Amino acid sequence: MRDGRWRRAGGALLRVTVVWAVSTLTMLVLAAALPDFRLQSPDGDSLTRTALTAAWGAGVFGLLTALVWPLVVRALLLVPAFVLGLLVFFLNGSLLLLALRLIPDGRGGAAPETAVVVAAVMSAVASATSTALAVRDDDAYRRRLSRLATRRRRRAGPGGPGQDCPGAVFLQLDGVGHEVLLRAAKDGVMPTVAAWLDGGHRLVPWRTDWSSQTGSSQLGILHGSNHDVPAFRWYEKDTGRLMVSNRPASAVELERRAVERTGDGGLLTGDGASRGNLFSGGADQVALVLTVSTRRARSNRSRAGYFAYFSDPANAVRTALSFVSEVGREIRQSTRARLRDEGPRVPRGGLYPLIRAFATVVSRDVVVAAVLGDMLAGRRAVYADLVAYDEVAHHSGPHSADATQVLASLDRSLALIAQIAEHAPRPYRIVLLSDHGQTPGETFESAYGLDIRDLVRAGCGLPVPRRAGRTHSGAEARDAARNALRAALHRREADGEPPPPSGPDAEPIVLASGNLALVSFPDGPGRLSREEIDARHPALLTTLANHPGIGFLLVRSERHGSVVLGPGGVEVPLAELTDDRPPLAVFGAGAADAVRRTDTFPHVADIMINSMYDPGTGEVHAFERQVGSHGGLGGEQSQPFLLAPPDLSPAVPDGGELIGAEEVHRVLRRWLHECAPDTPASDTSAPGTQAPGPAPEPVRGARLPDAPTP
Repeated sequence: MRDGRWRRAGGALLRVTVVWAVSTLTMLVLAAALPDFRLQSPDGDSLTRTALTAAWGAGVFGLLTALVWPLVVRALLLVPAFVLGLLVFFLNGSLLLLALRLIPDGRGGAAPETAVVVAAVMSAVASATSTALAVRDDDAYRRRLSRLATRRRRRAGPGGPGQDCPGAVFLQLDGVGHEVLLRAAKDGVMPTVAAWLDGGHRLVPWRTDWSSQTGSSQLGILHGSNHDVPAFRWYEKDTGRLMVSNRPASAVELERRAVERTGDGGLLTGDGASRGNLFSGGADQVALVLTVSTRRARSNRSRAGYFAYFSDPANAVRTALSFVSEVGREIRQSTRARLRDEGPRVPRGGLYPLIRAFATVVSRDVVVAAVLGDMLAGRRAVYADLVAYDEVAHHSGPHSADATQVLASLDRSLALIAQIAEHAPRPYRIVLLSDHGQTPGETFESAYGLDIRDLVRAGCGLPVPRRAGRTHSGAEARDAARNALRAALHRREADGEPPPPSGPDAEPIVLASGNLALVSFPDGPGRLSREEIDARHPALLTTLANHPGIGFLLVRSERHGSVVLGPGGVEVPLAELTDDRPPLAVFGAGAADAVRRTDTFPHVADIMINSMYDPGTGEVHAFERQVGSHGGLGGEQSQPFLLAPPDLSPAVPDGGELIGAEEVHRVLRRWLHECAPDTPASDTSAPGTQAPGPAPEPVRGARLPDAPTP
């Protein structure tokens, strides 16, 4: 035993010495190559003296990064994450300048901009050397992981996780549709997924609700209810509040409503962890979770996950370098698409390259590291959201080469998680799923020259911007509105009815959620009926229903209940609505039920608008600037997937269908019960009632997958 300890201590000392020597050599090479970086006195030094100076500087820099860096990162937790990624370079450069100042006799010096470069290169080389040494000694790496797991079990105390009871890791690939996953596995883009499929994993598609977006799907999956979430953003007349699913205040309210409706804390209640999600799922361990981002308690600060990752300077530099590389990759890819006049295309300038790099690099690395820590800590259940593909597919297209590169990167993350699971203190069942897919297509504005807000304003007889009025579609909409208005006025005059009121009515609120749009009249109490809308704006519904870019409308009727309106005067009461008749015939199975369910929501809009869908091309027209969209009905956006290992029961019986996020929640709950039979199949405790366990330590030295190769 004692000999083994001395041997391990000697190995650790050897690795530190090797890293120090390599860092010293790197510093010497950089001093020779960079004119503004010196390791000699002004009068010059011998080679031996210069080498000793480099060794001193490299050693002090290594100590500073190990001791000071975690404190600096913790102090900067309130800095936005993508800004922190850029600050990594400057902070490392500052530590190097400090290390050079500590060299005796003032032999070290560098210009500030040069110090940034030198520090980045040295950190990268040290990280690569450490990783190479760990790779060469697999036994040492396994022992280190085992020690981490043992230490965390001890910290967990007597009530900590058991050795034999399996845990579950749910990994959400945001926006990856069922067909996209199958194609990526078949084409070799995702070999890890392909190996799982070949090994017997069960892959099933599931059908989203009408609102096919993360806010609705993830709320239903984690909390068992997505009732009254009609879209990604909507207006609530009773409170005058604009709800947006990815805003902290809105997410907190949605989670509160779901818990109140179900009486259940969530899927992750009781030794669960929520990572990178909109909602907590009732987990005690949360990081990068939107609903806790506004809490002040240290244990619940959402950005604590960044500290756990960036406190390791090797992680920080590696992620920062990948971040910069991803920004350059996006600029290069968007420039190439513009020069080649590839379409459909949306603007990708401004801050978007930074936003993309945050989603594909920073968020991915931090979330994956948190999941690794959760598994080594033996958490019962982990749910993590990887958003990289969804972000890129919105702007490049779900089937683009850009999005395919991201899928390959995500597959490497999955492989790493599967490898680390072998060293966890308990076996893990890794379940892969998505919250929705994406459907490609040219934007509504690009196709018709005006956006949905302009079209609604034209139908209401309100002024539209000149750019919209000059387009063919804009002029066409104005003419249609004018003709419909004349016809409506003629009917009223013939029937002896008074003309519509001409008072100063408030303008309609038009909100876009992918290829779904919601129109609300804030001055009208409750949900306005079709008759009330016609009285106010006689041309509006006709203009919208007959526009070639719109598939159908949902409105309430005083005479027929709610009705669906389509082109050519089609009007179908909800009770008679079917999937095989216009206007829903092209939208596939389940469309009628999805519309009927949304119609029951208290905050459904006065007018619900779904864009057209062409089954021949598989395209929709998004009402936002997205060439890959989701949020409504039509195409692959409504077909996410669920991939589970064979030792879990089938998600649905043979020939059955998995419909709705709430049903997915019940399946995941059943699987958790199968993993841990002593866990109740339905947990009704409120979130936060469980005693919080120890926060996972940062996983240092784990080789996270790099960003896609340029």
